Amino acid sequence: MRIFFVLLVVFSSYAGTAQVKPIMTTTIKIPQAQCLQCKSRLEYQVKRLDGVLEILVNYRKGEARVKFLTDRTDIEQIKTLVSNTGYDAEDVIANPDAYNRLPLSCKKRSDKGGHKN
Repeated sequence: MRIFFVLLVVFSSYAGTAQVKPIMTTTIKIPQAQCLQCKSRLEYQVKRLDGVLEILVNYRKGEARVKFLTDRTDIEQIKTLVSNTGYDAEDVIANPDAYNRLPLSCKKRSDKGGHKN
């Protein structure tokens, strides 16, 4: 009876730790994200990536907080997706074709875009 109880405790504790998903939260600088259009576009696209649990774009600070499962995706894939949406993501430059499709208000000030305050 004691052996059964010990085995039950060992296997239940092992099964409980095996199901823990490795979750990571990080912040990505996206200085070009300046308005609600940018926020909604980025959140929509990044949420579609497998493994992304949550994204919150703060367009006033020009950054995004992303929570994701590390066994399904990584920070480089997320940055690449942001780039393919048309925005610079820290060290990853925006895809030129995607950038050209952005509305003028979501483009860089150097390209006569951005919001005027």
